[in-house]
Amino acid sequence: MVKGIARRVVVIKSPDPKIFDEAIFLVRDESSRGPGVTSDELLREAQGVAEDFVRSKARRRRVLSLPAWAWSLAGGAAVGAAWLASALFF
Repeated sequence: MVKGIARRVVVIKSPDPKIFDEAIFLVRDESSRGPGVTSDELLREAQGVAEDFVRSKARRRRVLSLPAWAWSLAGGAAVGAAWLASALFF
């Protein structure tokens, strides 16, 4: 279904193409009609949001970048330690 509504968009190329190719921001009609908001400000805001997203994903990826076998080993060690503690102290 096609509606007869025109939307303003801002398309940003990704700062890190490993995460996403481009981001598409739909601009509210109120912000484009109101005084004081320029196209450059909209573009800077969209670029800032995209860069913040990439930074947050990179930070999260570094913390959780262990391979699956390491997570399995850590889980097994935790279960073994819990079993040993319950066998010795209860």
